[in-house]
Amino acid sequence: MIEGMHVIIHSKDAEADKAFFRDVLKFKNVDAGNGRLIFALPKAESMLHESDENDRHELWLMTDNLDAEIVSLKKAGVVCEAPKDRGWGIVSQIKLPGGGTLGLYQPKHARP
Repeated sequence: MIEGMHVIIHSKDAEADKAFFRDVLKFKNVDAGNGRLIFALPKAESMLHESDENDRHELWLMTDNLDAEIVSLKKAGVVCEAPKDRGWGIVSQIKLPGGGTLGLYQPKHARP
């Protein structure tokens, strides 16, 4: 029986991104050894999209109030893209310290 999901985010500056998840997003974590932090994630859902390629994955953080979350993140010095309504949700992008991005959105779709 599958009991969970382990997500790996590759980064050019993993130390900065680990600090972001720990200090800004406040995700609980444990050190699995050698400074390899494993973060507890909030409740999750998964969706499959049609694509012309395999092995392409996206990670989106969800919030029930995107505007308030963006204000909070900006106070912590995080760069957020201006929100856009996509119909299924209101979306933004967070710039990670390591150079990558994470999606951030307020769902408008049905939730499992």
